[in-house]
Amino acid sequence: MINGFLSAAEEWTTLAMVIRMVCALIVGTAIGIDRALKRRGAGVKTHTLVCLGAALVMMTGQYIKMNFEGNMDIARMGAQVISGVGFLGVGTIIVTGKNQIRGLTTAAGLWACACIGLAIGIGFVRGALITLILVMITLKVLTKLDAMLHMYAKVFDLYVEFPNNQSVSEFMERLHKMEVKIYNIELSKSKIKGEGPNAIICIEVNSRRKRHNVLESIRGMVCVKYVEVL
Repeated sequence: MINGFLSAAEEWTTLAMVIRMVCALIVGTAIGIDRALKRRGAGVKTHTLVCLGAALVMMTGQYIKMNFEGNMDIARMGAQVISGVGFLGVGTIIVTGKNQIRGLTTAAGLWACACIGLAIGIGFVRGALITLILVMITLKVLTKLDAMLHMYAKVFDLYVEFPNNQSVSEFMERLHKMEVKIYNIELSKSKIKGEGPNAIICIEVNSRRKRHNVLESIRGMVCVKYVEVL
């Protein structure tokens, strides 16, 4: 039954067109749900529209190839979709006030969604569904793996707020005594009048086991008002 369904999608009939667009709808919705649950900029509607549009563009290219004379490149319109979606993805990438980059996964998801839509549009539903499964595994399983690797990394960034300017030098001395390497520090003034400065600091600990102890020591410092791992 499944083979018959997939074979029907590879033909050039009205039924095949319906199957392709429904598959594009399912793919866009599935990927969009994951992004929406995590409150990202591009959610269900955005991903679904991108996938549907990409599928239609590819079917349009196939239609032109089959119904008009001349040597026409069927992949030309699809290539424009791949590059064009890149501009859409840029709109989902933002830099927060703590210099954190947000939206890269969403942008990559939009691009992948468009590519899957192109595959569906030309009738390559088998490959599209396999890719959908792998994309969902990436978004669900590898997200947890990425968080775990980030949690146990020896090199990481800290966002630190200080009560006053003198606390910065005291904080640096304390880190030096704890044998913590400082790779980079970006110091900036607080936007709130009367508040001390804040900083984005990239540090490295000697071992992963020492990371927790270092963080607890930093949180207990009098010279530190607030600290957060980025």
